[in-house]
Amino acid sequence: MHRADPHPSRRRFLDVTGAMVAAGLTAGCTPDAAPPGRHAPSAPAAPATVPATGRHQAGVTLPQPAQRNLLAVVADLGAAAAPGPLLAELGRTIRTLVAGTDRRLLGLPPGDLTVTVGVGPRLVRAAGASLPGAADLPEFSRERIHPKARGGDLLMQICADDALLLPVAAAALLEQAGDRLRERWRQSARRGATVPLGNGLTAPRNPLGFIDGIVGPHTAAEQRRDLWLAGPPAVAGGTLAVLRRMELDLPRFAALSVAEQEAVLGRHRADGAPLSGGTVASVPELGAKTADGRYLVPADAHVRRANPAVVGTGLMLRRSYSTDEPAPGLLFISFQNDLRTFTATLTHMDTSDALLRFTTTTASATFLILPGFDRQHPLGSSLFG
Repeated sequence: MHRADPHPSRRRFLDVTGAMVAAGLTAGCTPDAAPPGRHAPSAPAAPATVPATGRHQAGVTLPQPAQRNLLAVVADLGAAAAPGPLLAELGRTIRTLVAGTDRRLLGLPPGDLTVTVGVGPRLVRAAGASLPGAADLPEFSRERIHPKARGGDLLMQICADDALLLPVAAAALLEQAGDRLRERWRQSARRGATVPLGNGLTAPRNPLGFIDGIVGPHTAAEQRRDLWLAGPPAVAGGTLAVLRRMELDLPRFAALSVAEQEAVLGRHRADGAPLSGGTVASVPELGAKTADGRYLVPADAHVRRANPAVVGTGLMLRRSYSTDEPAPGLLFISFQNDLRTFTATLTHMDTSDALLRFTTTTASATFLILPGFDRQHPLGSSLFG
C-alpha cells in the first residue's frame, strides 16, 4: 500500500502485532497472580458488542456514551481503484472485526469496537454532483494546515474502549485495501471521564477543563430533523461529518482566572451550567443581564456565538476527543445532515468568538458517512452500486 508517510501497511501490521504478541508473552512475568490464600481480583466486565450492521453505521449515536479511544485514518483512493468493490470489502472486514472472527485481531476480544466509514467530496461528486457531501469544506481563519492534512477521499473512524484494538483494526483494514488506498494522515485521541447531563446522556470534559458536547440532537426527533439524511435514497440513513484537529494554547488559557475562563465559554467550569443560571441542561438565556446592564453570557462567549438559534441552523452532534500528539488539543468531530450547520456556525464564530483566540486548526476535512449496511446491502452499494 502506498502512503503519504513511509509506513508500509504490512510492515506496520507486523510491527503492531509483534508488539501485542510480545506483551502477551511477558505478561506472565508480572505479579498478577494472587498469592496462596488470597483471591485474585475479578476482571472488569467486557464492554458490550456494538452491531456493525443496521440502518445507520455504528460510531455516530452508538454506543452511548462514546468509547474512550479513537483513531481517525484519512486516505485517498488510487487513480485506478473503484470505490464500490473496495467499500464492499471494507464492510465485510468490519463485520469480521466486530464479530471477533478476523484472524488479524490476534485473539483480542473486539469489545465495543466500531468502525465508521465516510467518503470525501471528490468521490461523492463522481456519484452525483448534487448529492449531500459533494461540497468541499471552505477555508477559515486561524488555520495552519499542511496540504496533506486538508480533505481526503476516505475516512475510517475506529473507536473502542480498549486502545490496543485501534492500530490492530486499522492495520487489518489498510491491509485489506492494499495499494488501492494511500494514507494522508491519522490521529489518535481519547475522551476523559464523562459527566451526566440528565436523561441518561453524558459528555466528557475537554483539555480546557470544560464539559464538551452538551448541546446536540439527542432525542430521536432531533436526530431525524438535524442528524440523519432522509434522502436522496442513495444517501438515506447516512450523515455528514466534519473533522477538525485543533491545537489549544493551554498555558495562555490556564493563565486566566476561572471567571475569565468561564466568560470565554459562557458556562461554569465546575458543572457546565450556563452563566445565565440553571443547570447543565438549561438553555442559556442570552438576553439575561446584570443589574448594571451587562450580559450574563458575554457578547463574545462561545455559547452565544455558536448558539444554533443565533446562527439560524440546526443542531450538530459532537463526538470530540482530546489529543496530545502532535500537540495538546482537540479532535473535533461533528455530525449533521446539512454542511451549512457547521460552516455557518464557524463563520459566525470567526467574527468574535473568544474561544477561537486559543485555537489553531491543523487538519480539516468533511465526509459523507455512508448509510448502514448488511450482508444483502454491502457498504457503499447504494451510492456506488
